[in-house]
Amino acid sequence: MSQPKIILHGGFFSEAGTTDGMKKAKQEALAFIVKKAYGFVLDHTALETVVYATMLLEDNDLFNAGTGSQIQRDGKIRMSASIMDGVTQKFSGVINIEDVKNPVQVAERLLSVEDRVLAGEGAIQFARAQGFEFYSTETALRRQEYETKRGQAGLGTVGCVVLDPFGNLAAATSTGGKGFEIPGRVSDSATVAGNFANAVCGVSCTGVGEDIVSGAVAIKIVTRVTDGLSLQAACERTFAELKDFDGFAGAIALDKDGNLFHIDSHPRMVFASFDGNTLVVFE
Repeated sequence: MSQPKIILHGGFFSEAGTTDGMKKAKQEALAFIVKKAYGFVLDHTALETVVYATMLLEDNDLFNAGTGSQIQRDGKIRMSASIMDGVTQKFSGVINIEDVKNPVQVAERLLSVEDRVLAGEGAIQFARAQGFEFYSTETALRRQEYETKRGQAGLGTVGCVVLDPFGNLAAATSTGGKGFEIPGRVSDSATVAGNFANAVCGVSCTGVGEDIVSGAVAIKIVTRVTDGLSLQAACERTFAELKDFDGFAGAIALDKDGNLFHIDSHPRMVFASFDGNTLVVFE
């Protein structure tokens, strides 16, 4: 048996209008969620736990995923989410899905079908067929930001990586987008650049999706750890490569030995980790 560990993030603390009060609220929310997810993983798998933790993040309107997602240029909210099971090596996700409460749950349901990544109307139709009812994720704050064209400031993806008691890893990532983007824009969150796990390592990313895709961040880190680099060295080498184009990204990572690491190229990503004894929350 392994010592379970969880690390999660709530995007970057860099959205317009952030205050010391908002910082404290996010610290408290992440601490609460990571502890609650730890209690869950004690009798659940890593895969089940990343979905559970990400749902808690999606349901908290402090974060840009699920409820409280950013609004796109045409006034609609389109969300993306993915999960990856380090045991089965299966990846599933939804891209630009609308009007569902928890996109990560739809991604989870896709693990059991042949076509495991769906976008747009196909993702919505699948969700409805699976019993996911209409739900508006818009909040008054996001509408105000949209009306004043401040939505482009959002950098708030959420994500989670879990090592369960059986030594298995899984990763999940969910986002409401960057705000005021062109409809049809695809983020990194439902790609292997933004979310990836195998039996050795799991990574979830946040930041500017285009930069994360250009840097192939998550899959590079996991591949390097699999090939023998330490978790820290793999993260640092991958983020050093982002400097060539001033890539804006953050990542949380966890390996099979229980090593945790977090890194960002611009200050500052909000995150929390917990192993049953030590709680670490961004400062």
